[in-house]
Amino acid sequence: MSLQNCLPLIVFVIVATVTPGGATTLAVASGAHFGYRRSLPYMAGIAVGLGSMAAAAATGLGGIMQASPTLQFALKLIGSLYLVWLATRIARNASPHATSALRNPIGFAGGVWMLWHNPKGWAMTLAAAASFAVIAHGPMRLAALLGISFAVAAMASLSIWCMAGLALARLLHSERQWRCLNGVLAMLLVASIVAMWLP
Repeated sequence: MSLQNCLPLIVFVIVATVTPGGATTLAVASGAHFGYRRSLPYMAGIAVGLGSMAAAAATGLGGIMQASPTLQFALKLIGSLYLVWLATRIARNASPHATSALRNPIGFAGGVWMLWHNPKGWAMTLAAAASFAVIAHGPMRLAALLGISFAVAAMASLSIWCMAGLALARLLHSERQWRCLNGVLAMLLVASIVAMWLP
Protein backbone atom coordinates (compact mmCIF):
# COMPACT_ATOMS: atom_id res chain seq x y z
CA MET A 1 0.00 0.00 0.00
CA SER A 2 1.69 3.19 -1.20
CA LEU A 3 1.50 6.68 0.26
CA GLN A 4 -0.07 7.82 -3.01
CA ASN A 5 -2.97 5.40 -2.45
CA CYS A 6 -3.36 6.49 1.18
CA LEU A 7 -3.15 10.25 0.53
CA PRO A 8 -6.89 10.71 -0.20
CA LEU A 9 -7.73 8.86 3.03
CA ILE A 10 -5.29 11.00 5.01
CA VAL A 11 -6.86 14.19 3.64
CA PHE A 12 -10.35 12.83 4.36
CA VAL A 13 -9.65 11.97 8.01
CA ILE A 14 -7.87 15.28 8.68
CA VAL A 15 -10.75 17.32 7.26
CA ALA A 16 -13.36 15.12 8.98
CA THR A 17 -11.75 15.40 12.42
CA VAL A 18 -10.57 19.02 12.43
CA THR A 19 -13.86 20.63 11.38
CA PRO A 20 -15.96 22.10 14.21
CA GLY A 21 -18.56 19.93 15.90
CA GLY A 22 -19.59 18.64 19.29
CA ALA A 23 -16.27 16.95 20.12
CA THR A 24 -14.18 19.96 19.11
CA THR A 25 -16.44 22.35 21.05
CA LEU A 26 -16.02 20.20 24.14
CA ALA A 27 -12.24 20.10 23.57
CA VAL A 28 -12.13 23.93 23.57
CA ALA A 29 -14.23 24.06 26.74
CA SER A 30 -12.10 21.41 28.44
CA GLY A 31 -8.86 23.14 27.46
CA ALA A 32 -10.13 26.50 28.72
CA HIS A 33 -11.33 25.14 32.06
CA PHE A 34 -8.98 22.28 32.84
CA GLY A 35 -5.86 22.67 30.67
CA TYR A 36 -4.31 20.22 28.26
CA ARG A 37 -3.10 17.55 30.68
CA ARG A 38 -6.44 17.17 32.49
CA SER A 39 -8.24 17.06 29.11
CA LEU A 40 -6.13 14.15 27.82
CA PRO A 41 -8.47 11.38 29.07
CA TYR A 42 -11.44 12.96 27.26
CA MET A 43 -9.45 13.45 24.05
CA ALA A 44 -8.10 9.89 24.22
CA GLY A 45 -11.65 8.61 24.71
CA ILE A 46 -12.84 10.49 21.63
CA ALA A 47 -9.87 9.21 19.59
CA VAL A 48 -10.40 5.60 20.69
CA GLY A 49 -14.15 5.95 20.18
CA LEU A 50 -13.75 7.28 16.65
CA GLY A 51 -11.04 4.76 15.78
CA SER A 52 -13.10 1.82 17.04
CA MET A 53 -16.18 3.18 15.27
CA ALA A 54 -14.25 3.38 11.99
CA ALA A 55 -12.97 -0.16 12.47
CA ALA A 56 -16.50 -1.38 13.21
CA ALA A 57 -17.83 0.39 10.11
CA ALA A 58 -15.15 -1.30 7.99
CA THR A 59 -16.08 -4.76 9.30
CA GLY A 60 -19.81 -4.29 8.62
CA LEU A 61 -21.26 -3.32 12.02
CA GLY A 62 -21.91 0.21 10.83
CA GLY A 63 -23.95 -1.09 7.91
CA ILE A 64 -26.16 -3.08 10.26
CA MET A 65 -26.74 0.01 12.39
CA GLN A 66 -27.52 2.16 9.36
CA ALA A 67 -30.01 -0.42 8.06
CA SER A 68 -32.18 -0.07 11.18
CA PRO A 69 -34.12 3.23 11.30
CA THR A 70 -35.22 2.48 14.88
CA LEU A 71 -31.62 2.01 16.01
CA GLN A 72 -30.56 5.16 14.17
CA PHE A 73 -33.29 7.16 15.91
CA ALA A 74 -32.38 5.71 19.32
CA LEU A 75 -28.69 6.57 18.80
CA LYS A 76 -29.56 10.08 17.70
CA LEU A 77 -31.89 10.62 20.66
CA ILE A 78 -29.47 9.26 23.28
CA GLY A 79 -26.57 11.21 21.77
CA SER A 80 -28.63 14.41 21.66
CA LEU A 81 -29.74 14.09 25.27
CA TYR A 82 -26.15 13.51 26.39
CA LEU A 83 -24.93 16.57 24.46
CA VAL A 84 -27.74 18.72 25.90
CA TRP A 85 -26.65 17.63 29.38
CA LEU A 86 -23.04 18.57 28.53
CA ALA A 87 -24.14 21.94 27.09
CA THR A 88 -26.04 22.66 30.31
CA ARG A 89 -22.99 21.70 32.33
CA ILE A 90 -20.77 24.05 30.31
CA ALA A 91 -23.27 26.93 30.51
CA ARG A 92 -23.47 26.60 34.31
CA ASN A 93 -19.70 26.46 34.79
CA ALA A 94 -17.97 29.38 36.42
CA SER A 95 -14.39 30.44 35.73
CA PRO A 96 -11.67 27.92 36.63
CA HIS A 97 -10.65 30.22 39.49
CA ALA A 98 -14.09 30.24 41.12
CA THR A 99 -15.41 27.63 43.50
CA SER A 100 -17.69 25.35 41.51
CA ALA A 101 -19.23 21.92 41.91
CA LEU A 102 -18.48 21.25 38.26
CA ARG A 103 -14.73 20.86 38.57
CA ASN A 104 -14.21 17.52 36.85
CA PRO A 105 -13.44 17.22 33.14
CA ILE A 106 -15.14 14.62 30.96
CA GLY A 107 -13.21 11.37 31.27
CA PHE A 108 -12.11 8.63 28.89
CA ALA A 109 -15.36 6.63 29.13
CA GLY A 110 -17.43 9.78 28.53
CA GLY A 111 -15.48 10.48 25.33
CA VAL A 112 -15.94 6.95 23.99
CA TRP A 113 -19.61 6.89 25.00
CA MET A 114 -20.29 10.22 23.28
CA LEU A 115 -18.69 9.10 20.03
CA TRP A 116 -20.52 5.79 19.83
CA HIS A 117 -23.87 7.61 20.15
CA ASN A 118 -23.02 10.14 17.44
CA PRO A 119 -24.88 9.56 14.14
CA LYS A 120 -22.55 12.03 12.39
CA GLY A 121 -19.58 9.88 13.41
CA TRP A 122 -21.26 6.75 12.03
CA ALA A 123 -22.08 8.49 8.74
CA MET A 124 -18.50 9.78 8.42
CA THR A 125 -16.85 6.42 9.14
CA LEU A 126 -19.29 4.52 6.91
CA ALA A 127 -18.49 6.92 4.07
CA ALA A 128 -14.78 6.30 4.64
CA ALA A 129 -15.27 2.51 4.73
CA ALA A 130 -17.20 2.59 1.44
CA SER A 131 -14.89 5.07 -0.29
CA PHE A 132 -11.54 3.58 0.70
CA ALA A 133 -12.29 -0.16 0.70
CA VAL A 134 -10.22 -0.57 -2.47
CA ILE A 135 -6.96 0.50 -0.83
CA ALA A 136 -6.93 -2.40 1.66
CA HIS A 137 -7.00 -6.15 1.03
CA GLY A 138 -9.93 -7.39 3.07
CA PRO A 139 -12.15 -5.95 5.80
CA MET A 140 -9.72 -6.59 8.68
CA ARG A 141 -6.92 -4.63 7.02
CA LEU A 142 -9.38 -1.87 6.16
CA ALA A 143 -10.58 -1.87 9.79
CA ALA A 144 -7.01 -1.49 11.06
CA LEU A 145 -6.19 1.23 8.52
CA LEU A 146 -9.34 3.26 9.21
CA GLY A 147 -9.18 2.71 12.97
CA ILE A 148 -5.60 3.92 13.28
CA SER A 149 -6.08 6.80 10.81
CA PHE A 150 -9.17 8.19 12.53
CA ALA A 151 -7.76 7.73 16.05
CA VAL A 152 -4.48 9.52 15.26
CA ALA A 153 -6.20 12.33 13.33
CA ALA A 154 -8.79 12.81 16.09
CA MET A 155 -6.12 13.04 18.80
CA ALA A 156 -4.14 15.58 16.76
CA SER A 157 -7.14 17.76 15.89
CA LEU A 158 -8.59 17.66 19.41
CA SER A 159 -5.18 18.66 20.76
CA ILE A 160 -5.24 21.73 18.51
CA TRP A 161 -8.76 22.66 19.66
CA CYS A 162 -7.85 22.04 23.30
CA MET A 163 -4.76 24.26 23.02
CA ALA A 164 -6.96 26.95 21.44
CA GLY A 165 -9.19 26.76 24.51
CA LEU A 166 -6.14 27.00 26.77
CA ALA A 167 -4.91 30.08 24.86
CA LEU A 168 -8.38 31.62 25.05
CA ALA A 169 -8.46 31.09 28.82
CA ARG A 170 -5.36 33.26 29.18
CA LEU A 171 -7.26 36.18 27.64
CA LEU A 172 -10.20 35.96 30.05
CA HIS A 173 -9.94 37.77 33.35
CA SER A 174 -13.40 38.50 34.71
CA GLU A 175 -16.23 36.20 35.75
CA ARG A 176 -18.45 37.87 33.14
CA GLN A 177 -16.00 37.03 30.34
CA TRP A 178 -15.99 33.39 31.46
CA ARG A 179 -19.77 33.28 31.55
CA CYS A 180 -19.88 34.69 28.00
CA LEU A 181 -17.40 32.06 26.77
CA ASN A 182 -19.32 29.27 28.46
CA GLY A 183 -22.59 30.53 26.96
CA VAL A 184 -21.10 30.64 23.46
CA LEU A 185 -19.60 27.14 23.79
CA ALA A 186 -22.91 25.77 25.10
CA MET A 187 -24.79 27.34 22.16
CA LEU A 188 -22.29 25.89 19.68
CA LEU A 189 -22.79 22.46 21.22
CA VAL A 190 -26.58 22.82 20.94
CA ALA A 191 -26.14 23.96 17.31
CA SER A 192 -24.23 20.73 16.61
CA ILE A 193 -27.23 18.81 18.03
CA VAL A 194 -29.66 20.69 15.77
CA ALA A 195 -27.45 19.94 12.75
CA MET A 196 -27.55 16.25 13.67
CA TRP A 197 -31.35 16.19 13.24
CA LEU A 198 -31.40 17.96 9.89
CA PRO A 199 -31.94 15.66 6.88
